[in-house]
Amino acid sequence: MSRKRKYKSECLQAEVCSCWRWILSSHSFTTSFRSIMSEEDLVSVDYEIFGRVQGVFFRKYTQAEGRKLGLVGWVQNTRAGSVQGQLQGPRGKVKQMQEWLKSTGSPKSHIAKAEFKNEKTVDSLEHSSFNIVK
Repeated sequence: MSRKRKYKSECLQAEVCSCWRWILSSHSFTTSFRSIMSEEDLVSVDYEIFGRVQGVFFRKYTQAEGRKLGLVGWVQNTRAGSVQGQLQGPRGKVKQMQEWLKSTGSPKSHIAKAEFKNEKTVDSLEHSSFNIVK
């Protein structure tokens, strides 16, 4: 094989390798991008929190935490002594709020149980802010 032909062959191999590296890195980027986007999908979830959650400013702290995370929705006391509401916003932020509702709450609250229902992806937010319903 002539030196010129060998050089062309090596260049072609390098181009093919370069092309495959680009395809694989693009696929990796696309996969990562999709993962990020799924965290940013808008979701809505209903919740109910049980334990010592009334008379301890639980609603006020819930509203403040929801607003801090950029979520919208509502929170209210129930006649049964629990607190219920709805969260809406980016999936990752809603998950953070769910963890807060399960484990933190207001300083004087005692959370016995947290239930989350009707989680669904939504195209747009149904609320414009995070409100306390009386």
